[in-house]
Parts: sequence; structure tokens; C-alpha cells
Amino acid sequence: MAEREAVSGLDERWVLVRSGAVEVAPEERERLLDELIAALRAQPDDPGRTALLGLRLADRAALRFAEGDRASALGAIEESLRSSGRAAPYSAEFARWYARGLINHGVWLAWPLSDGDRLPRHPLGAAGSEGPTAMERAAGERARDLTRTAVEVWSGLDQEDPVNRRGLAQAKVFLGDRLAELGAAEEAVAWAVDAQEDFRRLLFSAPGAEEAQEAGEALDHLGRQLGLRLRFLSFDSLVSLRARGLLPEPLLPQAVVAARVRGADGSVIAARLGLGAGQVATMLEVTPWLAVWRIDVRTPDGLWKALDRPWRDTAEVRDRTAEEVAAGVVRAFRARADCPGEGGSWRIRLWWHEEGDPAGAAYRLFAGPDAPAGTPS
Repeated sequence: MAEREAVSGLDERWVLVRSGAVEVAPEERERLLDELIAALRAQPDDPGRTALLGLRLADRAALRFAEGDRASALGAIEESLRSSGRAAPYSAEFARWYARGLINHGVWLAWPLSDGDRLPRHPLGAAGSEGPTAMERAAGERARDLTRTAVEVWSGLDQEDPVNRRGLAQAKVFLGDRLAELGAAEEAVAWAVDAQEDFRRLLFSAPGAEEAQEAGEALDHLGRQLGLRLRFLSFDSLVSLRARGLLPEPLLPQAVVAARVRGADGSVIAARLGLGAGQVATMLEVTPWLAVWRIDVRTPDGLWKALDRPWRDTAEVRDRTAEEVAAGVVRAFRARADCPGEGGSWRIRLWWHEEGDPAGAAYRLFAGPDAPAGTPS
């Protein structure tokens, strides 16, 4: 009994230090956490202590990440998950701790795959021209698998409990993020749409003010994410999502534009997405997209140089394909002195929304002695 009370006292003090309610020197903070973890390890047959050990090892991992010691942090969180996983079957609360730990570990593992705004650095995955390193991809795949396990843990809990429903919805959001980082664009959208529906149900279930605000913020975030992710979907993927019931009405205008950008005719869009021709025409008329293009010329030293405006510019357009927009830029370029003469090489790339990975360009063209004029690169 005295040993249990001593551990409880240590943990209470750690909680105060962790929250900032009690200030101590970094060395004392480390000593306290080390002592607490050692005391918890000494009680391996107590599910409650085992679950708490998982939390405190996660705290150690967070400190190591903050210090920039990624290797030690990942080692600590792996041990944390093993401990949390052993305790998870004993109570719903322990299972929730485990699921949250799985998600956090996934976020840390996948950190190099996202930028400062937590958007994928390589949204095209293996198809990208500047994809992740083998080590980054392996870590991303591990992060995806951990997050998928978290979804399964939350799914196995009582869904009558709003805490569990909210946890499941959040886990689906994170799984969509992990999939997007690996270039699985269609499945990333599918999970985000699924999560969106979960958060809508939570919002309409008359939650408290804090829960309602959280659900509203999640819906805003998902709306932005889905708008960006649609740019990387093929027409076939859009059709697949529609057939699976995962292309809801609010996304249809942008889905129609996405298909048009990639060259589909309005009548084909209407037929394959199950829409009326008039609906599609209206959506294309009122929903603009931002075309972003860049023309590069090859200099005498063999390097590529990007030209200035208007050959590196943007325009808001409606009911036009990427190829049609690019064709207008190419016609103007060929009539100007900027265009290399016979024997010179140049190329144009055109993106939807923002300049990025060449593999993500909606239209590409290479002209010069190395390829027939007008041959896509």
C-alpha cells in the first residue's frame, strides 16, 4: 500500500510539473520523470500502473522530441505503446489512452512528410518526381498502420458514448492525413469524408458548447483539406468516390471542375458522376479554378531557367481545361522573342491552385531538339 501511495504522490507531482503549475529546473524535471517511470515499471502486474506507465513514457518521448532527439523519442514512444497496449483490454479509459498514443506516435513518425502547415510535402507519393526518401516512406507507412489500429480501437468501444464517437471521428481525420502524405489521394479523401459525416452527427446531437466548437473547427479543417486534396484525384477516382457514396453534394462543384481541368467534357462528367447536364454546366460556369503556369528555357550551360511574367503567372478561369489554358499561353509565347529559336529547348507546366511538384502538373509540354515540339514531357 505504501508503495502505491508513493507512486501516486510522484505522479501527482509530475502532473503539476508537466502542466507548469510547479516550476522546477530541467534536471529536476528529468529526475522526477525517471523516478516515476522506474516506480511504475516495478509494478508490471497492475493494469492501472501499466496504463499510467504508457502515458509517462509518452511524456518522456514528447520531451525528447522537443529537444530534437528523434531517435530517443521514437524509442520511448514505442515502449509507451507496448505498455498501453497491454493495459488497453482492462478498461475503456485505458483503451482510449492507447488509441491516443497510437495517433500521437503516427504524427511524430510522419512529421518529415508534412510541411509547416501540416500538409503533405509529397501528395503524389511514389508518383511524384520529388518523393520521400526510403526511410521517410517506411516511417510514413508505419504511421499509417498505427493510425489504422487507433481507428480499430476506437471502433471497438461503445459508440453510444460521445467521447468514443468523437475519438473515432478524430482518428479517421488522422488516418486521412497519413494516407495523403503517402500519396493515397482517393483513400485520403474517403476517410476525410467519413470523418466529416461523423463530426456533423456530433454537431447535431446537441453537444455542450466546448464539444460543439470542437466539431465545428474539425468540419472547417476537413472542408479545407478536401478542397485541396481533390486537386490530386483523377477523374476515375472521382467517379469511384461518387459510386461509393463518398462524394457529398458540397464537394460536387469542385469535383466537376477537377474533371474538367483534366480534360473531361461536360456531357461525360454528367454521365459518369450521375448529374444532369444543366447541373454540370451551371457548376462549371460559377466555379472558377486558379491556373498557375511556368515556362522554363534551357540556357547554354544546359540548366533550366524560369522566365518572368507573363510566362510565370496565374489566372482565374472557368469551364476550361488545363490544356486549353496552356495552349493560349504557348501561342502567345511562340510569337514573342522570349521563345528560343531553332535548336533551343523550353517547357511549360501548368498546375491547379499552386506551383508544385512537376508530376502534379495538370498539363506539361516539352519543346526542343530532344523531343518533338508539342510532345508532353
